[in-house]
Amino acid sequence: MSETFPVSSGPAALLEPDPCSPRPRIAPPAPPHRFRSRIGVDLAGGFYPVPHRYRLYLSASCPLSLRVSITLDLLGLRDTVATTLVGLPDDTPEAYAALRGAYEATWHRYSGPVDAPALCDGWTGRVVSNHTPDILRDLAGHLSDGSAAGRPRLRPAALATDIDALRDLLDADVIHAARQAGTAGEAECRDAALERLLTALGRLDRGLTAAPYALGEELTAADVDLWVALVQLDTEHRPLLDADAADRVSRHGQLRAYVRRLHAHPAFHTTLPEALQDEASREGVEVS
Repeated sequence: MSETFPVSSGPAALLEPDPCSPRPRIAPPAPPHRFRSRIGVDLAGGFYPVPHRYRLYLSASCPLSLRVSITLDLLGLRDTVATTLVGLPDDTPEAYAALRGAYEATWHRYSGPVDAPALCDGWTGRVVSNHTPDILRDLAGHLSDGSAAGRPRLRPAALATDIDALRDLLDADVIHAARQAGTAGEAECRDAALERLLTALGRLDRGLTAAPYALGEELTAADVDLWVALVQLDTEHRPLLDADAADRVSRHGQLRAYVRRLHAHPAFHTTLPEALQDEASREGVEVS
């Protein structure tokens, strides 16, 4: 879920009713909270894929921001897409004011929540998108040099459907199921959620027996999604499980080895890069 400042339901807030539902119930986006313009789509609209034009606002505590940050590093875009670390207004007042200004410039008299991640246009000062899947697609498809030596093709056309399907699986049967398994009020709901979680983890574990990456022999966007989901599972959700459930979740050797192996890659970090955060604290949370 995206990070919202100040704390608010936001455009992608989870709805509380039906805690036993096997799928997360998402509040429908209420305009003007969700912005979904694209880079490189309908270029007459003005969002051309130009280096140094765009800025990303990221939150240190948000798994979606972590996905975006890892993607920036994998694609070598740190020097061409500026990044700003944003937190609560009292913690990062300048960054929050800048992001708030971008929302207000995009929608007259905007009074909704301020969400990160958000991709903003430096030329107009407006929000291009706060929809993370579109941001990730545009970083990989329009702002990176797909032919650059040593850079992965994160979203090859032949695997696009599989990448989206894996993301849906992770959202519903890993993250949402883990949340239910640890916090649902009824034991029956917790047990059903745990079984969904273990089934999904078993499937993913078996897949890594046959290939080094989530969808085969090459690293793709699916690996960013899977790795971040596994880190989130281990740090945020597994501690809320009872001892037996936590032990069962940890019995997936291929997944554990996969997390360790990718963590050795300089792009894969469990939090936003320390260099970014250190620079942010010295320079008003803005680095490029």
